[in-house]
Amino acid sequence: MQQKARTRVSQRGTIAIPPAFLKALGVNAGDEVLLLVQDGELRITTQQRRIQQAQRRAHRYLKSGRSLVDELLADRRTAAKHE
Repeated sequence: MQQKARTRVSQRGTIAIPPAFLKALGVNAGDEVLLLVQDGELRITTQQRRIQQAQRRAHRYLKSGRSLVDELLADRRTAAKHE
């Protein structure tokens, strides 16, 4: 769903984000957001959203039933035995 709004930049360089936009992003008062300028546009997202995107990308390359966490823990335990 695409939403559009028009706002003005204040003298201090701030902008107000409409509550409907914040709600669509799952952002609440006091939450931290990430800002990214990409291709001449400002993107606003959350750390949680970025993590979810990375997990989806990584998941495409994993075989079903494979756990990278379990593999990492096993590797760390093996390394610890040899220290």
